[in-house]
Amino acid sequence: MDRRKVLLLVAAVIALLGTLLVFVYVKGADNRADQRYAAVQVLRVTKPIAAGETIEAAQAAGKIETGTVTREDLLPGALTDLATLSGKVAVTPIFPGEQLVADRFGAVGSGTDLSIPKGKLAISINLDDPSRVAGFLNPGNRVAIFMTGTSPAGGFTRLLLPNVTVIGQGATTATPAVAAPEGGTTDAAAAPAEQLPQTLLTLAVSQSEAERVMYASRNGSLAFGLLNDDSQVAPSTGVDQDNLFR
Repeated sequence: MDRRKVLLLVAAVIALLGTLLVFVYVKGADNRADQRYAAVQVLRVTKPIAAGETIEAAQAAGKIETGTVTREDLLPGALTDLATLSGKVAVTPIFPGEQLVADRFGAVGSGTDLSIPKGKLAISINLDDPSRVAGFLNPGNRVAIFMTGTSPAGGFTRLLLPNVTVIGQGATTATPAVAAPEGGTTDAAAAPAEQLPQTLLTLAVSQSEAERVMYASRNGSLAFGLLNDDSQVAPSTGVDQDNLFR
């Protein structure tokens, strides 16, 4: 065999080996990529879970669902079932889109302490979604509180407190709302029309403010108005049937 044929044969073998090595590398890279980006199941949060809320309450309120993430995005301690969280509470607020991680939950009483401003006390009231600004309230927000009730002169709506700080938000539960039959009255036999979400909101207030809120909540209905730095709120005579359209 002459020298030219030998060189051609060696070149062919080298090319074949090079092709084989490239194939092996690409195949290995594909396998590594498949492992890195493979979808894995994980529990994800779909609605805010408040600090102190039990895992059972969050599950019952539909705040947790099964989803998928890539293996690369899987967080350490991410859970695929709730068995290990039985009886535990969230120790910090958990927000929609987050993976459910074991270290975000602890025993009852292990959550972050409620921060009450000096000279104030904390009270909690239950409000439905519309009355708490459609669920936009969060701890730290400031609100004006309005009362709607009745007096000997008729119904009224009036500002109760102009500026109160929300310092906590508890579990949300569904409360049946009874549909009113024709004629405008309700009775115990009426079927529930819908399920109204009710959320426990904790406020920082003075003693006199607490007394007013408690009295008003038991003798009428309350609604919050979310404040910002430019909100203008001041005491007034309120609105009743005599001045509604004035």
